Parts: sequence; C-alpha cells; structure tokens
Amino acid sequence: MYSFFKKKFIIPVVASAFLFIGTSFKDDFFEIAKQIEIFTTLFKELNRNYVDETNPGELMDKAIKGMLANLDPYTVYFNEQDVVRFKINNTGEYTGIGALLTRKEDKLIVKEPYKDFPADKAGLKAGDEIIQVGDVLLSDFKDEASQLFKGTKNTKIDVKYIRQGKMNTTQIILDEVEIKSVPFFAKIDDKTGYIVLSHFNKKASLETKEALEQLKKEGAERIILDVRDNPGGLLNEAVNICNLFVPKNKIIVTTKSKIEKHNSTYKTTKDPVDTEIPLIILVNGRSASASEIVAGALQDLDRAVVVGSRSFGKGLVQRPVDLTFGTQLKVTISRYYTPSGRCIQALDYSRKDKNGMAIKTEEKNFNAFKTRKGRTVYDGGGIQPDVELEETKSSPITNALLRNDGIFNYATAYYYKNPNLGNQIPVISDADYLDFKQFLKVQKFSFDTETELALKNTLAVAKKEKLDESILAEYQQLLAALQKSENALLDKNHKEIKNLMVDEIIKRYQYQEGLYQYYTKNNSEIKRSVSILNNVEYKTILKM
Repeated sequence: MYSFFKKKFIIPVVASAFLFIGTSFKDDFFEIAKQIEIFTTLFKELNRNYVDETNPGELMDKAIKGMLANLDPYTVYFNEQDVVRFKINNTGEYTGIGALLTRKEDKLIVKEPYKDFPADKAGLKAGDEIIQVGDVLLSDFKDEASQLFKGTKNTKIDVKYIRQGKMNTTQIILDEVEIKSVPFFAKIDDKTGYIVLSHFNKKASLETKEALEQLKKEGAERIILDVRDNPGGLLNEAVNICNLFVPKNKIIVTTKSKIEKHNSTYKTTKDPVDTEIPLIILVNGRSASASEIVAGALQDLDRAVVVGSRSFGKGLVQRPVDLTFGTQLKVTISRYYTPSGRCIQALDYSRKDKNGMAIKTEEKNFNAFKTRKGRTVYDGGGIQPDVELEETKSSPITNALLRNDGIFNYATAYYYKNPNLGNQIPVISDADYLDFKQFLKVQKFSFDTETELALKNTLAVAKKEKLDESILAEYQQLLAALQKSENALLDKNHKEIKNLMVDEIIKRYQYQEGLYQYYTKNNSEIKRSVSILNNVEYKTILKM
C-alpha cells in the first residue's frame, strides 16, 4: 500500500515541482526522478533489513555529505544542529573567548589569543593545550569543540590546560567578541599611509573609510592597502571598499551562472572619498574571495597597482537554501568575474586529476583581458599582481612547516626560554636556526610531503602483506635520503623561514598590533610598495 501511495502521489508531486525549474532541468527530469526512486527504495530496504540496528538520520547525513564532497568544498549540507551553529557563527556579534583555536586529537590548541579579550584576560597563551572545558573532557567530546565556549555574557567557564608539560587551570568569563576588520593603520613615512584589512565583516568598509580619512588628515598622500592573508567575507563590503576610491556607478564584480536569476552586476552606489590618491594593494596566496574582488576590480579600473604574489583564486559564489525539517544546503550558484571579464576561480572542480584533485588552469591556457586603459591582464584564477615579488611565494617546505605547526611550536618553546624579550625585535641567528632544525628533529616533525606520505603508505602496505622485513633496510635508506633532502631544503629556504619565525615570535610578545608595527619598518613587500610610490614606476605601470 505504501509503495502504491508513494508512486501515485509523492512522485507526481515531486515531478510537478521539478517541471517548473527550467528547460535544462526538464530534459534531466526522468533521470533525476529515476535516481530519487532508486535511492528511496534502497534507503528504506537497507534500514528495514540490515543485520544490526541502523541510525537513519546518521546514514542520510553521511550519504548527502558524501555526494556533495564530489562537487566543490563550498557546497555543503547543514543538518539541524549545523544550522544552529552556522547562524550563531554568522551573526557578527556573539559572545566567546576571543581566541583562534584549532582541534588536535584530544586537545584544543590556542593558536592566538586576541589582546584584551576573555582568553587573554584569563592568561591563556599561544601554544596552550586545552584538555577540559567545565566538566567536559575533550577526549570524550567528539562534536564541534568551540560549542563548549558558547553562552551568555559573563558566563564563567573553568578550563584545564597543559603548558610546557604542566597542568594549569583558569576561569574564562565570556564577553562580547567583535574582531576588527581593520586591526591596524598608521603612517609609515611622511607621505604614506598603511591600512591592514584582515576581514570583510559588516563594518569592513566603515573601518576602512575611517582609517583612510584619518590618514589623510595626518598628511598621507598615498595609501598601501594590505589584504594579505585575508580570507574574504561579505561581498557588499568589498564593493563599498572599492567605492572609497572610485566614483558612483562603476562595475566592481559580476556573477555568472547557468541560471539567469543568479546573474548579477554589482556597482558602486556612493560618493567616493578620494579617486586620485595613489593606491597599492598587497596580496598573497592566502588572499581570497572578497579580497580578490577588491584587488581585481581596482586593478581592472587602473585605480591601483597590485603587489605581491598571485592570490588564492576563490571565485565561487554560494547561497543558502532552506530545506525541510530545519536543514539547509549551501550551494555554489555562480562564479565571480572582475570588470575586465576575468574569472577569479582557480580550481576547476568539474575536472579532476588521477588523484581526484581539482585541476588548475595551466599558464599556457591563460586568457588575456584589457583594463580600462588598455593594459593586458590575465585570468587563470586569482589575481596576478602588477609587480610580482618572488619573496612572497611560499616554498613547499615552508608550507609544510606552517601546515604542521613546525614554526608555531618552535615559537612557543622560544617564548618560554626568553620570557623577557618584551617589545624587542627577535633576531634569528644562524645558531638559532640550527637550534630550530634540531628542535624539529627532536620533536620528530613530519613534513608530510607527498613523497614522505607515499613512502609511509608503502611501508604500511608492506606490513599488512608481511613484506616489511624484506624491504625494511631499503625503506630506512630511502627515508634517510628523504630526510637529508628535507634538511637541504630547510637550508635553501632559510631566509623565508627565518622571516616567518620572527613574525610568529613577535606575536607572542606584542600581539598582532606589534607585528603590523614591525611590518611598517621591516616588511619587504611594504618597502617595495613605498619604492614604487616614490618614483615614476607607479604612473608607468598604470600608464597615467
């Protein structure tokens, strides 16, 4: 009876809903309806007949997420619990502890406490390993650990953590947390203003405007806008920030989709602050999304010179779609394009290599576009700087050190060995660098390069097939050769790694503000930007 009812009523209702979507969808209707019925039948029979008790909700959750994993990493499904967390995390105003945390096995690692926020006031430092929150042991808690720190303002939360091998306790008092989009701005010489834009939250354009106007009052005649490491955020804020430097009614970004209603053009709508002040945008490989819109639009409009290294290339647009029973789908609906017509997206998730990884466009296949004044710019994903600096590119060995916390963990050890450094600038000598390499060796640091992982997997398979004894000697030789190669790469890239060590150590003593202050006098990208602004190179690049 149920099967008859389903076929007679449910399938026709689903069909009638699908038929209204559009012509391309109509063509696929039979195949979609067929697959829905196959899956519905399978799901019902599986839960009815499987030898052990099943959890239908958990099975469906994994099935949906597994399906979406084959698309792109930004198209995701939120179950009822996820939706609640998602809404909390996107309000922009919430209570919390004011620290960057990462989960590692059965611990929460404090990566960075923000100055004067609850975690900082409670005495937590970068490198602390939180093992218990209230009565909850992290080893027993498998859900999203940040939820343990949710609550109303002034809620007191007891925390146990390990610091340098010793157990400690503290109490964190929750408070309102609102991280600034512009955490730092200052004049770096008589004529040059420097603005750090680290996020695109709802106050990003307001904070950028206030910084710009203040710097102009102080006599700044040119501006460096730093969006390095900025992961993006609100699209409208990116448009409004561009609007500070370009007039009304200028196209900043367009979105293009196979569905007409998702095609949009975003233009400036306000009076600008300054359309003439010389402007440089700093980008790197971790500048993404809204950062790329700002850099790409101002480059295409010949309003700014972009300096650094090619940006990340996150040009896919998502929108949330409410589903039944309080669930939600965040689905990629379109792509971002700059005013010249360049697509920002770097990876093509519809095409995968033999390892299942999305394919990136090769340079030989890049397409040329023209800026407003006729300069040639290229697509290929991300924003290619007008002035590309080799020192801003990260080597694979450096990426491995960052990804697996090699530099972070050494900075923690350095901090406790040198407690009185204060506002001094650390100098990483050759002896310090040798100590760093020895630290990695003692800690048995794993770079997890593709070669290293492949070698470890080979031994694992050999053990499973009981062949490990016969190849163990050769394995050890290969591993020793690999480690020797990695050590050589540490020496080859020592300058880049030393700079990152200094950056991380400065944050331990002086927070982010101290790091930005250090940058104004010592950062090579900023120095190069000032040099460009000081001579005719700026006008030559823009063909003014």
